[in-house]
Amino acid sequence: MNIPTPAATRALTCRAVLFDMDGTLVDSTAVVEEVWGEFAARYGLDIAEILRTSHGIQAADTVRRFAPAGADVVALTAELGAVERVRTSGIVALPGAAELLRSIPAEAVALVTSADRTLADIRMDAAGLAMPATAVTAELVTRGKPHPEGYLKAAGLLGVQPADALVFEDAPAGIAAGVAAGIRTVAVGPNTGELPAGVLHIPDYGAVTVSVEPDAAGRRPRGLEPA
Repeated sequence: MNIPTPAATRALTCRAVLFDMDGTLVDSTAVVEEVWGEFAARYGLDIAEILRTSHGIQAADTVRRFAPAGADVVALTAELGAVERVRTSGIVALPGAAELLRSIPAEAVALVTSADRTLADIRMDAAGLAMPATAVTAELVTRGKPHPEGYLKAAGLLGVQPADALVFEDAPAGIAAGVAAGIRTVAVGPNTGELPAGVLHIPDYGAVTVSVEPDAAGRRPRGLEPA
């Protein structure tokens, strides 16, 4: 996989690619800001602070942090989820995302998202993107990002070691999760925050290219090689 960076194009070899969803494959910014804005207005909360800290985090964790004392976190999270599922206007794929997903062998790609499976299906469909066969959604982990559980689980499901995988993420919490999992991580878009050492950054996938090479036995590999 060739990754264009400000200094030069980097060629990264891997056997599996793990993608976050919101902000990484799918631009759902307008919907997310609208829903959390309504939540903030209801309880007189600072929407800027909610948006600053909630990106890439499971909704339940954000509700738990900001809801008033004594609030029913489970009920509030379910309510927010129900609202998000019916709001799809303006959801689009990031530039080059569809082409990149199509270029990677299906057995070498996974989605790792803080959304639940229903919301993930809705947003991927709204953006015109095919859902990978392997998807680790909120209900499949006990600890959400920035914990590495989701990325480690996805690598295991694809049968690869963390060192043989590659993560694409857009939010500080997700980037931290990828790094903590011991997986090479590429930050995408403008909302990544300060990047840890070794994390590359790209604006989108417009200039990312993939070359898939057969293994020694001539089989289609579960992985990618640089062009």
